[in-house]
Amino acid sequence: MSSLDFESTSRTLTAGRFELHFHEAGEQSVTEPESTVPVLFLHGSGPGVTAWSNFSGNLPVFAERFHTILLDMPGFGRSSDLEWEKAYPLIAAEAIDAFCEAKGIEKVDIIGNSMGGNVACETALAYPGRVRKMALMGPGGLAAPLFTPEPSEGSRRLFDFLASPSDESMAAWVDTMVGNKKVVSDELIRARTEAATAPGAVERMYAIFGSILKPENAYTPLYARASQIRQETLLIWGRDDRMLPYEQAHFAFRQLPRAELHAFSRCGHWAMIEQKDKFERLVIDFLLN
Repeated sequence: MSSLDFESTSRTLTAGRFELHFHEAGEQSVTEPESTVPVLFLHGSGPGVTAWSNFSGNLPVFAERFHTILLDMPGFGRSSDLEWEKAYPLIAAEAIDAFCEAKGIEKVDIIGNSMGGNVACETALAYPGRVRKMALMGPGGLAAPLFTPEPSEGSRRLFDFLASPSDESMAAWVDTMVGNKKVVSDELIRARTEAATAPGAVERMYAIFGSILKPENAYTPLYARASQIRQETLLIWGRDDRMLPYEQAHFAFRQLPRAELHAFSRCGHWAMIEQKDKFERLVIDFLLN
């Protein structure tokens, strides 16, 4: 497959009230009919995150077998901002449904990291006909904080960065994201800091997180509704996750009726980056079987 760079895969789409940016590559396989369902990747919510920053390394591998889409969720990357009149994951789920409708996609498999996993679950609950399978890496919202103190170390470092953005506070936050330190470079820290300190970026992050916590939005925790999710789900957790600690994986595993659980050692919150090859083999096997 030819090189898949940012610009050659970049697309924009108006979907209902959403202006969405995404990356797209690959086609359905004629030899593997199971791959006829497009694969939609949903990123997390960390400062400076985009679909490209989370999943660009995985795009070529998945695009060899699947119609593959990396979506900037509303308020992230090049997708437009909104007033969050209800909890962010509910609005993002609405955007997923609108995106599929605008693209003429009946059903997708969703691969979601952190908040992307939360949004995947909200999409499965609100629009069950849209979602076939889900692979979720350290998904947010699926576990009550029973085993570890709240907020987690990763959450504390995230808000430390928002309060005082710098390369140093970004590096401190990223350190809590990974168990495999080899994936972190000075270039990664600089790129994430630049994206996270672009005009309006910090304010946007506070607004997104605030929409979940506002009492008037009356957001029922996802873990209280997870037993209603009927889609086959692969839960993936890093044993060294300091954002959503591994102990939460077992709570989430118990709530989902059709779940499997896989844990990686030498891995934190970014399984798709830290254990790239193993992650790709695991997820592709799950999607095709």
